[in-house]
Amino acid sequence: METVRVTASRDYTIYIENGLLEEAGAIVRRDVPGAEKVAVITDDIVAGLYLEDLKSALNAAGLDVCEHVFPHGEEHKSIATLSGVLDRLAAEHLTRSDCILTLGGGIPGDLGGFAAAVYQRGIRFVQMPTTVLSCVDSSVGGKTAVNLPAGKNLAGAFHQPSAVIIDPDTLRTLPDNIYNDGCAEVIKYGVIMDRDFFGFLAENDVRDNISYVIRRCDELKRDVVNADERDTGIRAILNFGHTAGHAIEVCSGFEISHGSAVGIGMLIESKGAYLAGLTDTDVTGDIAALLEKNGLPTACDFTPDELYDVTCSDKKRSGGSIKLIVPKTLGRCEPLDVPVEEMKKVIGFGIV
Repeated sequence: METVRVTASRDYTIYIENGLLEEAGAIVRRDVPGAEKVAVITDDIVAGLYLEDLKSALNAAGLDVCEHVFPHGEEHKSIATLSGVLDRLAAEHLTRSDCILTLGGGIPGDLGGFAAAVYQRGIRFVQMPTTVLSCVDSSVGGKTAVNLPAGKNLAGAFHQPSAVIIDPDTLRTLPDNIYNDGCAEVIKYGVIMDRDFFGFLAENDVRDNISYVIRRCDELKRDVVNADERDTGIRAILNFGHTAGHAIEVCSGFEISHGSAVGIGMLIESKGAYLAGLTDTDVTGDIAALLEKNGLPTACDFTPDELYDVTCSDKKRSGGSIKLIVPKTLGRCEPLDVPVEEMKKVIGFGIV
């Protein structure tokens, strides 16, 4: 078993091993001491694949299990769905000594984690991600959220899990487009923090090395979270591609997936920053080649005005500026406070 230890407001371990779903009960017993009841939060697709096996593993460890299953899709990452989850937890009489286990991709993880943050002013939770994207990014670091009509992840809380359980075997049921979607976040880590890892991705296949890829991404994110848990400084570099990417998601009515949007966002932000004179290095071609290798799109049909209007509501905006992550070279990015009006120029340069 491979492990990554996170040291934050709550210290916890990320466990990575094939077949680990069967050990989920033992891990919860050890890492969430005193919990007697576990509420599994998942969506209807993942429930059909893994819910019964997970419940069996939790029951085998002597844990009482209830579940809340909601419809899949970004449109259900909402206040309405969150309210349903909280009502379910209350109806099941979960106490602060019990815990939530989120099973699935970023939507169940973010939404279930937010429920854990606010139910009875905070209970413990465990992440069990089942997509590449959630394994390498959203399950680690304690960011939880739901979307508002005005934008993505505008309501949320920092709430660290008690453990992250990653069974790469669960990724085998992913459709190719969903698997590829997570590769955008994998590529992001190489661009922002690790040139050697970027080179590894250029020369090797993610699927053939998935346990190593997950571990390396989680180590990189761990280092950032340990240094800046509440996203007031260096953690901002993890948002590379996300300002434009979130705008693309919103403009598409979330028809364009998160990974695809972030991939395109990385290209817009890197090219736009270079042409706007914010960096001396253009890494756009390197990123585009790796996105294409992993089956990801490199363009969208939205205008600069459409994307700019959404960025004005982005949570990374502060007063009259927005924090933009600028690649200085492959493996190193820096956050810059860019006037909101300047962002329109960056986006325009990035799209052309």
